[in-house]
Amino acid sequence: MSALIHPKELSARQRYRLMISLVVPRPIGWISTRSADGERNLAPFSFFNALSSSPMLVGASLGRRGGGPKDTLTNIRQTGVFTVNLVGSKHLDAMVRTSGEFAAHVDEFSDAGLQAAESERIDVPYVADAVAAFECRLFREVDLGASPSVLVIGEVVAVHLGQDLTMDPETYHVDVASLDPVGRLGGDEYTLLGEVRVVGRPEGDAGGGG
Repeated sequence: MSALIHPKELSARQRYRLMISLVVPRPIGWISTRSADGERNLAPFSFFNALSSSPMLVGASLGRRGGGPKDTLTNIRQTGVFTVNLVGSKHLDAMVRTSGEFAAHVDEFSDAGLQAAESERIDVPYVADAVAAFECRLFREVDLGASPSVLVIGEVVAVHLGQDLTMDPETYHVDVASLDPVGRLGGDEYTLLGEVRVVGRPEGDAGGGG
């Protein structure tokens, strides 16, 4: 049996549930920021992905809370910088802890028992033992129309690699097993790496896709 669904006939909550349970697994952007007053903030976002390699861009859809922008978005607008920590399995519980609805003055690093390290190019901390972290400057904020979210695009100005990562020093290709990433599913579900299949492309494929 098949079904045809028209998104406009669903409630906002139904559309959200449908989207997050179909588009899986999603990488998690664990974004750390600092307010104009110097207060640290750390929160995960699963509407996140790589957008470009030259320039090196990442993007995350940041929503609202209680009718206003979340602290992450407010801080980025105030300072123009943020870091994106990648989530390995060792930080699954801590990452989920930082997803709670905290007051703006709460330091999620401390609440989740995480050590922060200062970035090199921007004035925003990152999770000290994260598998990897991107230091970003705000590249562009994209309005998403009637959506309660906005797309924040950051240009990566520095990349921190965890000591446990294995990388080819010539190609800079990171071994995914050493990255040990966590993927977001629907609801309270997450997935770990599992089986990795290697499937070669047809000869003559320039890698451009459709």
